[in-house]
Amino acid sequence: MRILIIEDDKSLAETLRFQLERNHFETDVCYDGEEGLHFIEQQSHDLILLDRMLPSLDGISVLRITREKNIPTPIIFVTALGALNDKVTGLDCGADDYLVKPFDFEELLARIRCILRRPTKWEGSKPLEIGDISYDIQQKMLRCGSASCSLSAREGDLMEFFLRNPGQTIPRASILSKVWGPDAEVEDGNLDNYIYFLRRRLKSVKSSLQLKTIRGIGYQLEVLNA
Repeated sequence: MRILIIEDDKSLAETLRFQLERNHFETDVCYDGEEGLHFIEQQSHDLILLDRMLPSLDGISVLRITREKNIPTPIIFVTALGALNDKVTGLDCGADDYLVKPFDFEELLARIRCILRRPTKWEGSKPLEIGDISYDIQQKMLRCGSASCSLSAREGDLMEFFLRNPGQTIPRASILSKVWGPDAEVEDGNLDNYIYFLRRRLKSVKSSLQLKTIRGIGYQLEVLNA
C-alpha cells in the first residue's frame, strides 16, 4: 500500500513517513500544494494525507482539482483547522476523513485502516470515454468508432482502472492491489500477461490509446493527440 503525504511541516512529514513505513506502508512526501498535485496526477496512491495550509496551493484547492479530474483516491485531511465549518467544508469538497492536529498516530492509523478496508467501488455505470475509446462497464464492451470487442472479467477490471487514471504512471504494486485485491496472491507475470491482452484489444479496435511500459515502475495509459 502506498500513501502520499502532502505536508509543509517537514518535521511532521518525516515523522509520519517513519511511522507509516514502520507499519509496512510505502510513502511519498511533498511539502507544497503544487508539488502534491503533480504527484497525485502522475502517480497512483492508495491514500493521501493532505494538510490544508500549504504553500503555492492550499489543501482545499488541491482536493477540488483532484476531484474535478475524477481521481478517486481516498484523502484524509490532517490539519490544525479544527472548527466545525472547516471540517464541513473539507468533507463537502470530497475528503474521506478529517483529522485535527495534534493527534495520536494510532488514531490516524486506525482511520487509514478503516478507509483501506472499504471495497473499491466506482461511481456510476455510464460508459467511460477517453480519447477515441468508449468502454461499457456493465457489458465489458470496448468500442472505437464502429469497431468493438468484449473483454473478460479481469481484462475489464484492468481496463476500467486504466481508463479512470489516464496519463498517470501507475506502479505495478498499485495495479495488483487495486485490480486483484490487496491480499491476493498473484504472480507478477500475470500482470504482464493481461497488459499484453489489453494491448491486443486496443489494437483490434484500432484505438490510438497506448499502454506504455514505464521501466522500473509500472504502466501508463497514454492518450495520443489525434
